[in-house]
Amino acid sequence: MKKLYFGTAGTPFGAKSTEHGIKIVKQMGLDALELEFVYGIYMNKENALRVGKAARTENIILTCHAPYYINLNSLEKAKVKASKQRIIKSAEIASLCNAWSLTFHCGYYMKKEKNYVYEKIKKEIKEIVKELKNKNIKIWIRPETTGKKSQFGNLDEVLKLSQEVEYVMPCIDFAHLHARSGKINTYEEFCEIFNKVESALGKDGLKNIHAHISGIKYNENGERHHLNLKDSDFKIKELIKAFKAYKIKGVIICESPNNGCKNGDAVFIKKLFSSS
Repeated sequence: MKKLYFGTAGTPFGAKSTEHGIKIVKQMGLDALELEFVYGIYMNKENALRVGKAARTENIILTCHAPYYINLNSLEKAKVKASKQRIIKSAEIASLCNAWSLTFHCGYYMKKEKNYVYEKIKKEIKEIVKELKNKNIKIWIRPETTGKKSQFGNLDEVLKLSQEVEYVMPCIDFAHLHARSGKINTYEEFCEIFNKVESALGKDGLKNIHAHISGIKYNENGERHHLNLKDSDFKIKELIKAFKAYKIKGVIICESPNNGCKNGDAVFIKKLFSSS
């Protein structure tokens, strides 16, 4: 990536279609949009091609979030198979949209030993990547850092997957990391995140960031739900300072509830970055 691109999770308020949403994102002064397939893959191939054309016309970078209904560590084989197919189908449609990156939540520990869960999920992701390669689908596959302690997906786990499986890179959700740890909310702690990324993936890891930002409510078990930044304790200025210090490049997607309005957090974050 040449720079940091900032966008919304889903189409902005008032959008009549994804194509219309892309135009609104551009009007808001943003330059990215994440396609939200979280409750289902709502787009067919014909629509995907139109979305891709609209994004190219408006010079908007697209990413995609696969459905929530994924657990690659399910105790039921049928659920694992369905989870893999949801990721593959999301990648197929996102690729037709010319999306750069696809993220998803890998699953849950299910009270299993963490090393066992890691190897199980790595095996399933390798099979997903193999099928996508066979179909000549080229898109970054991004296991996301998750917000609940019961979920697979701490930073070390997604970085290790990125080291060991081709076409895999992390999606770093900073709000999830904060909720999961109760910490990771200072400049020094954000710098440590980027030190870990660079140590695992090299300088290219810092130039290929797909990240989520929002406020977040949490308790001792981790994430409860997303909040607007002003209603949370998340220190966005500290994170922006770290972005600058490490010359981060990639796509930053805002997931705050108000991210889709002209005075929402997505626009605020981009303006804050540009003025810092």
